[in-house]
Amino acid sequence: MTIALVFVLVYGFMAVEARRAAANERGQLARGGVEAAGDVYPIMQIAYPASFLIMLGESAVRGNQASLVAPGLVMLIAAKGLKWWAITSLGRFWTFRVIVVAGSTRVASGPYTFMRHPNYVAVIGELAGVALMTGSVVAGPLATVGFSLLILRRIAIENRALDAMLPRG
Repeated sequence: MTIALVFVLVYGFMAVEARRAAANERGQLARGGVEAAGDVYPIMQIAYPASFLIMLGESAVRGNQASLVAPGLVMLIAAKGLKWWAITSLGRFWTFRVIVVAGSTRVASGPYTFMRHPNYVAVIGELAGVALMTGSVVAGPLATVGFSLLILRRIAIENRALDAMLPRG
């Protein structure tokens, strides 16, 4: 798979997701949503697209060192499937930012039946899948681990915001 094709695939989905998230964010704020304090979103906003870019860059410079395109593509497709299952399950509540509207109810359907943060599991799968597809043996693991650390911080912020504003049911 060419670097250009992976680029279009990754950033094409990213653009669609960004547009949907922005619309949902505007809606959440219009309904009185409160954005969580101390969120790492400003860092994630740069680190997420940059992670893929450095993997593609490594692949361009070093060549595809490992021929794991097929398993990487399967992982990316599975991750995107999980992510979009989470997005459609959350509906208007899915955003890039942590915005909670008091009085809303927690989503407990779709992948949320099985895990609390399926979107973040999917993001890690996306990163790992692209690392395999591009043969990014240095940048791939570093980006995946680094972004996973941001996700752990984000989960703590999100859980605190949800627990403060929404009852457990």
